[in-house]
Amino acid sequence: MRRALVILCLAVAVGCGAPPSSLQGPAPARGSSPEVPSPRAGSRPARPPSGDLHPAIVTRVVDGDTIYVSLAGRSVDVRLIGVDTPETVAPGQPVECGGPQASAFTESILEGRRVELEFDVQRIDPYGRTLAYVWLNGRLFNAVLVARGYARVATYPPDVKYVDVFLAAERRARAADRGLWRWCA
Repeated sequence: MRRALVILCLAVAVGCGAPPSSLQGPAPARGSSPEVPSPRAGSRPARPPSGDLHPAIVTRVVDGDTIYVSLAGRSVDVRLIGVDTPETVAPGQPVECGGPQASAFTESILEGRRVELEFDVQRIDPYGRTLAYVWLNGRLFNAVLVARGYARVATYPPDVKYVDVFLAAERRARAADRGLWRWCA
């Protein structure tokens, strides 16, 4: 039953409301080191061994769950595993509730920063993007997005390494009425 629930992507939320600007937070200055929000103390997954991580620099944020990085001298389009943020740049689709806020949050935390990528079973998605978990300062950014209410859980087997972390973060965000759970209800 749980696996079936995991496979399901949550439906796109309807009824958008503008979030308070105080929830967006200011963008850090280039080169600065903003505090990476924690999903919740004690619930963070352990950082994998360094041999499983691939250093990269985030060169551009496309939207809340898609970034470009410089990886081993190449520009790589990366889709964050296990999460789904509302659309802002999908051709032929309107901007979805919470999408601009999710994109701004990802940009404010990741753009220009050194990160580490962790891969799961599948390396490339059907659109040719590299699938990865993004680690910043020892924290799993994918989980931070969910915990702060900027993303919903969207896992696709076999890439389910952190599904329990993501589901727990989503339950807490929903119970606390954070982000999408407040703006788009």
